[in-house]
Amino acid sequence: MYVLGFDIGGTKSAVVLANIEDTQVSFLGRYERKTVPDWKKVLNELEENGRKIAKEHGISIGSNEGVERIGISCGGPLSSDRRQILSPPNLPGWDRVPVIDYLEKKMGIPARLENDADAGALAEWRFGAGQGCRSMIFLTFGTGLGAGLILDGRLYRGASGLAGEAGHIRMEKDGPVGYQKSGSLEGFCSGGGIARMAEIEGIKASAKELAAMAEMGDEKALKIFERSGAIFGRGLAVLIDLLNPERIIAGSVYARSHHFLDSAMYRELKKEALAPSLDSAGCTGRANRGLCCHQCGFGIKGYLSPPLHSRRHIQHTAGSGLPF
Repeated sequence: MYVLGFDIGGTKSAVVLANIEDTQVSFLGRYERKTVPDWKKVLNELEENGRKIAKEHGISIGSNEGVERIGISCGGPLSSDRRQILSPPNLPGWDRVPVIDYLEKKMGIPARLENDADAGALAEWRFGAGQGCRSMIFLTFGTGLGAGLILDGRLYRGASGLAGEAGHIRMEKDGPVGYQKSGSLEGFCSGGGIARMAEIEGIKASAKELAAMAEMGDEKALKIFERSGAIFGRGLAVLIDLLNPERIIAGSVYARSHHFLDSAMYRELKKEALAPSLDSAGCTGRANRGLCCHQCGFGIKGYLSPPLHSRRHIQHTAGSGLPF
């Protein structure tokens, strides 16, 4: 089955053409652009380039052997019927966007909208690092931070579809603002939050630029990542104690920069989480379990980090941000 996936992110948005067969996903093409407040401009450009990628591969839109569906992932909040994007904090101007009606009318095929963290969780559970798990957590760790929850073999949405807004948890009395809250988990553990932490230290840099500085041994940059890693470890400890997952998969900034975050993160995890819960999450060195990395942007060649407290076992995986 051929599908088009639209990923609406706080920094950039993308469209990908994929072929899904059973538990295998093949990515045939991708186009991305900067996200701006003019949502029609973004969606129109992604739609046009999605068509272009399909045409380049000789694949039509809407035929029996062509592209059959559209999957859309976007940070919440989303409407309860999953048809509108409702003013996400990292998407200024995207207020009550009727994204399903808009794309279905333009492309003539069914579309489905899913929270980006939930889409990542479903994709990793079905195709990637979460295969075989009954309970796992996917954390976006991108421009913002959200959690997708697979509990007892199914996606958990909560009473009103807002389960997993881990970025809103307050970790400190004061601190960088994330998810419109000072000192929140997102404020410390997201691309936007890390950039704000750098700004407090007098450094104007994105999380990616700060990582490049850390690679060069910049002490301020290394301390910012250490602080983020410590808060991330405390946040993970709360999730592990509450939900007792088999595996946690983290994306984007963590996937790129985990070597700057891990030491402080592991230290806080060991100090804060219940030992039996850490064991269940693979934190005692069991192969094929534990904290994993997910390459965001529809999971193009993500990889698994070693399980917590074990640096011997590394695997490779391909996930998908397609909400099917």
